[in-house]
Amino acid sequence: MVSYTGDVTPGGPPQTRKAGCVTITKVAVDPDMSNNAYLLHCEETDELVLIDAAADAPTLLALVGDRPLAAVVTTHQHWDHHRALAEVVAATGAQVIAGAPDAAEVTAQTGVAVDRTVTDGDRVAAGTCDLTVIALAGHTPGSIALFWEDDTGQGHLFTGDSLFPGGVGNTFGDSAAFESLINDVSTKIFDVYGDDVWFYPGHGSDSTLGAERPHLAEWRERGW
Repeated sequence: MVSYTGDVTPGGPPQTRKAGCVTITKVAVDPDMSNNAYLLHCEETDELVLIDAAADAPTLLALVGDRPLAAVVTTHQHWDHHRALAEVVAATGAQVIAGAPDAAEVTAQTGVAVDRTVTDGDRVAAGTCDLTVIALAGHTPGSIALFWEDDTGQGHLFTGDSLFPGGVGNTFGDSAAFESLINDVSTKIFDVYGDDVWFYPGHGSDSTLGAERPHLAEWRERGW
């Protein structure tokens, strides 16, 4: 079995790691956008939660198999993160969850009703394990991240397009949106969680908060 690195490519195999009662599977979809999707499996209940049904429903549904998919969490409203949402929900009956300010746009773009809107401090259950919602306004108004601490004390943070290795998400030249995002990422993530927290972004490779923390002032100064 390949050790988990977080480096996956569209068309390539997924990678899996165990995080307490949750097993995390990361897969990349769409060779043009190279989106990441994350399937969380509660080993105690066999329930699944999918973070971002980004594209390639057959690949995502093959990972789900015949196990119950309890929910699909869409981290934000951008089209490349929910292209497979309608097909996955139709096949599984999963609950659809999104950040409150982005929910109407997710529905407008996909035709799928958002069953539950969430904001700061809400919990999303992956079987017996609860993930904490962190609202990070800036990349989009309703972007969210999800935090899970396993029973060893290791933190796992799913950041969508709000935080990447090397910087925060794109705010498309909007200085107010950048200020909002860098402030939220600083105060709600870096000021709260420790350096060993491993984070999983919406595209590309993973990183840790410790690897990125020394660069926060640089990101703020450059304005992106």
